[in-house]
Order: sequence, then C-alpha cells, then structure tokens
Amino acid sequence: MSNDVASLHNLVSARILAIANQKGGVGKTTTTINLATALAAIGQKVLIIDIDPQGNASTGLGIGREDRGENVYGVLMGETTIRAAIHKTNIPQLDVVPSTADLSGAELELIELDRRSHRLYDAVSEVRGEYDYIRLIDCPPSLNLLTLNAMVAVHAVVVPLQCEFFALEGLSMLIKTIERVRLTLNPGLEIQGVVLTMFDKRNNLSLQVAQDVRDFLGDKVYRTVIPRNVRISEAPSHGKPVLIYDHRCAGSQAYIRLASEVIRRERHLNAVRGPECE
Repeated sequence: MSNDVASLHNLVSARILAIANQKGGVGKTTTTINLATALAAIGQKVLIIDIDPQGNASTGLGIGREDRGENVYGVLMGETTIRAAIHKTNIPQLDVVPSTADLSGAELELIELDRRSHRLYDAVSEVRGEYDYIRLIDCPPSLNLLTLNAMVAVHAVVVPLQCEFFALEGLSMLIKTIERVRLTLNPGLEIQGVVLTMFDKRNNLSLQVAQDVRDFLGDKVYRTVIPRNVRISEAPSHGKPVLIYDHRCAGSQAYIRLASEVIRRERHLNAVRGPECE
C-alpha cells in the first residue's frame, strides 16, 4: 500500500493538501474555502474535495444541498467518478466535489470495501493533471476512515489552530496521528504548515498561545495569522468566501497573504527535493 502512494505522489506534479485538525471549531472549513479562493485569485486552478459530512465547505461556496447530485459519497463508494462529481463554483479557477449527509454513514460502509483507506487516493488519480499543484481536502474534525482516506491521498497537511487554551493539546494529537499514518500508509506525509486562526492581538491569551506554538514548531508556523473578524463570520451565511463578500476586510487580506506564503513554501520544498520528487 505504501509503495502505491509513493509511486503516485512521485508521478503527480499537482500538490495535494489536506486541511485538518482533530479538534473542532478551529476555522478548518473557513480556511479551506478562503485559502482556496485566494489561491484561485492569484492564478492557481484549485479543486476542493469536501469530505466533512456537514458539507459546510460546499455550502460556503454556494453549492446548495439540493444541487449536489454527484458527490464525494458516490466517489468513495465507487458509484461515480471524481470527474463526474466536480461542480463549478461562481469563482473562476475554483471547483468543488461536494459533500452530503450520506457521508455520515460512510464509515460503516467503507469497512466492507476493498482498499478502504485508499478510496480517495484511487479516485484523485483520475484528475491529477487537470488542476495546478494544490488541491484542498476539507477533513472532518475526528480521526475516522474519511480523515484516513484524506491523509493517504495527500502530500501534506495544513493545520488551522485557534489561538485558545487547549490549542497545543489538539495539535499534539494530530501530530501523533500524522506520524502513525506516515509509518503505515503514506511515508511521504508531512505537515506543510500551521496557520493561527481567530487571532486577537488585544487578547493576552492569543499572544501567549501564538508564542507557545511558534516555540514548539518553529518555522512550521506560517507568519500570516488569521484575525478574529466579523466579515469572516458573516460570509458563509451568504454562500460566499470572505474574499468575495468583502475583499478589503482584514480577514480577506490575511488569506491573500497566507496563499502567497503557501505557494512560496511549496516552491521552496520543491527546490529542496529536486525535480525527481515533483
């Protein structure tokens, strides 16, 4: 299994990232939507694969629940192809494979299937040449077969981390999970970076948590922080990323900076690895 993953990742020029944290409420879906929009805005062709049964990333991109037709559940069950499940959004260069509530029961159904940890990995290979080097997979806030499928399918994980008291506890759990997956299923898996979310510079706790995380992980933490921002909170109810809802607000500007930083980091990693690893 591990050799399968390594061989596909060596063939693929597109970089595939999961947005993951086993702790809920950290800004994972918000980061998925807005980072993808920012990447599209600066010229990347991006695909979001929403594997969270709540389907909030799909909703936040304006894909109504009644409009989801072919979706990621059918892809994982082998009932449809990932190409057939791709939906265009209103944002140029940004597509989504939406989620539905059917995913809530997928855990039990996947157990019965062959290559149950590799269903998403197998599906993604079909469209690997149709997008630029970043695809974003929005993971549910727990470790289950859906999250495991994401971690087998991707090259690296971007971790949103809320600036609050238990942040490091949740992060240490995720690091252990990534290490287990690396040892057994995906030897190339790594943390691409950690992004601090819901940051309030007026709050001493936010400042302390940010410093603690940087002390713990060093350069793995992006310099860009995502501020606590009313416009970020309002945008999903309008079915829009915050960059479309209000591109001038502090939250939108932060996601543009984060997208630039992600791309710079990817280019640096590619340069270090050399062309044979792309």
